[in-house]
Amino acid sequence: MRTSALGLLAATAALALAASNAHAADLPSRYSPAPAYNALPVFAWTGFYAGLNAGYGWNMGDSRFYDPAFGTVPGRRHGGFAGGAQAGYNYQFGMFVAGAETDLQYAAVGNKGASYGTTYYPGDSGGFFGTIRARAGVALDRALVYGTAGFAYGDIGGNRGYDPVLGYHSGDEINWGWTIGGGVEYAITNNFTAKVEGLYVDIDTKDNYDRGGRVNIDRDAEFGVLRAGVNYKFN
Repeated sequence: MRTSALGLLAATAALALAASNAHAADLPSRYSPAPAYNALPVFAWTGFYAGLNAGYGWNMGDSRFYDPAFGTVPGRRHGGFAGGAQAGYNYQFGMFVAGAETDLQYAAVGNKGASYGTTYYPGDSGGFFGTIRARAGVALDRALVYGTAGFAYGDIGGNRGYDPVLGYHSGDEINWGWTIGGGVEYAITNNFTAKVEGLYVDIDTKDNYDRGGRVNIDRDAEFGVLRAGVNYKFN
């Protein structure tokens, strides 16, 4: 009798506990659901781009000549505006970015003519140059730090200085050389990026003369360019 009563009591308690748990499960939770986490997409540098740039260039080359009337005479260094357009392609793998870029620039960085005695015969300071370069760098999401190097070409002004009395005239043609530099680029939006870049450019030059008797000692077209630019990245 006592065993039956204990068994009935245990069964009743089990049923009551089960019913209580079921009722509690139907009640609203006192805890708020975890907020949804939407991670911002990481910017991808892969793709074609094109843009414009502007800055300042300064001549670092020497320009000296020998003339029978005046001996060795110097040219003059010059600096001025540089600007143009660029286009290229980037490919990103992990945090590394590699690509290629070409640009075409106006640059007022020529050696302006030459001085003979006390007279200075000005040349044309304006000219143009272009580059075909490889780029490689490290991407920190929307920021890209890179180095660049490659070929350069151009006809830098001032190499066309002319003296109507002595008949001096230097080469007026496109010459080739090399360039190296680096910069920082930042993605303002998913399509527009802005950059600051510095280049050192060395272009070989050639001379010709209207009259004999003058010997070219040193004629360098070496210059630096510091420029800012904006690119549009095609998705």
